[in-house]
Amino acid sequence: MMAHSDDDIALAAEYTLGTLDADERARVEAMMSADNDFTAMVRSWEHKLGALNQMVGSIEPRPEVWERIRAAISHSEPQAPLVLPEALMPGPAAFVESRPAEDSNIVRLVANARRWRRIASVASAIAAALVAIIGVGLSMPDLLPDRMRPRPRTQIVEAKAPPAPAASAQYVAVLQREGGSPAFILTVDDATKNFTVRKVGASAEPGRSFELWLISDKLPKPRSLGVIGASEFTSRPVLSSYDAEMVKGATFAVTVEQAGGSPDGAPTSAPVFSGKLIETVPPPAR
Repeated sequence: MMAHSDDDIALAAEYTLGTLDADERARVEAMMSADNDFTAMVRSWEHKLGALNQMVGSIEPRPEVWERIRAAISHSEPQAPLVLPEALMPGPAAFVESRPAEDSNIVRLVANARRWRRIASVASAIAAALVAIIGVGLSMPDLLPDRMRPRPRTQIVEAKAPPAPAASAQYVAVLQREGGSPAFILTVDDATKNFTVRKVGASAEPGRSFELWLISDKLPKPRSLGVIGASEFTSRPVLSSYDAEMVKGATFAVTVEQAGGSPDGAPTSAPVFSGKLIETVPPPAR
């Protein structure tokens, strides 16, 4: 089986969510045609996120978002008239018509605004929908529609076939201000205790760093999990030294520290983003 990077995993997830532009979707479809393992990963995301599509409503951006985009366009240098795509107006997404080279900056501004608006909206909806699905699924599964209930599966395995590797439970936390948009998405693998932090809507000021902390009433003080790197993804195996139940019940918080992190292993400011883990992929039944 071909190993895939965190970027490939994120690309498959965003393809499923529909947040990629036309070039990125073409790239994913080319990878799927040449790589069966990558295709299986995309189908896995479709299975995981398919139920959420029934529970996620549309989220209308605030009027001031559109005003800022229009203002940015109006302050650019004089150019040939540009027909704004339907994607800038409430309603179904549309493609941006090809323009001369002088319009490329505006096209990138439109595409980036559309993409990050969708990522922030979908991440918030996923977090809320996961909590609702887990709660209803555990307490009142009969309330779920038929297509969202687990189906019995029959697997035929030859007597001499080696057993398939056991999957592990997966956990996710959306780190954000209370009532705000997601800033980071934290995922934890229950078997390896590796965690991955993905930047969604946060940007550190020059000369400052974001630092991740584990907070638990079983610890005398917050424990640093390290500085969040400048790249889109930051992965570390440091959770293996902590009790599994404590990790699942802990609060994960992000503070703003001096460049390189706290000098003495203790946070120097109050958390700006925080969240708790919820189980998104349960361990296989024994």
